[in-house]
Amino acid sequence: MTSAAGGEMLRVAQLHAYYGESHILHGVDFAVHRGELVTLLGRNGAGRTTTLKAVLGLVGRRDGSIRVAGQETIALAPHRIARLGIGYCPEERGIFAALSCEENLLLPPAVGAGGMTVGEIYRMFPPLASRRKSPGARLSGGEQQMLALARVLRTGAQLLLLDEVTEGLAPVIVQALGRVIRSLKERGYTIVLVEQNFRFAATLADRHYVVEHGRIVEIVENRELASKAALLHDYLGV
Repeated sequence: MTSAAGGEMLRVAQLHAYYGESHILHGVDFAVHRGELVTLLGRNGAGRTTTLKAVLGLVGRRDGSIRVAGQETIALAPHRIARLGIGYCPEERGIFAALSCEENLLLPPAVGAGGMTVGEIYRMFPPLASRRKSPGARLSGGEQQMLALARVLRTGAQLLLLDEVTEGLAPVIVQALGRVIRSLKERGYTIVLVEQNFRFAATLADRHYVVEHGRIVEIVENRELASKAALLHDYLGV
């Protein structure tokens, strides 16, 4: 792979992460180039979400190296890491129930230049435009997921960490999110996607990293999916 100066947006090397005395990640290594979309695949408890949180510094302790656009971040506080242009869309979505859809959208601060305008976001997510005045608690699960992703896009983040964005959603919403994520990739965003729905991820990603017991145990390029289908089935049950 090329150096950070040549296009690496994220480089994780020998990453260990802990929650209290629990050692969760055991030397995770992976890289993502600018404009790429990669997935972290694996069963529940494999360490995929912890990997995203560790990139942001949201774990009890982390050791190793995490470079964002060439800058080492392992010793930085989470708010300083975010300001390097990272957007995180957590599995729990984090929608404020008492705030309107639009108030939720406008709440996060900018972390970089060039964030999408509210108008651009409503064109990308038409259901949010019609629900802009609705309280967060009255949005459907699909609308809340759209809002969680839209909120990140307004901040100007160029590296997106997306955690289980299709979890529990109807197929029509999953398809809509797939179109949005494909559009974001075409716009040049760099995306790390934690996803349980392999069929969804397979249509989007340049490369798949399989996580098991806190380690990367397999790397599968998108062009290798057919030849490595049996291996992926063994790891994932797909």
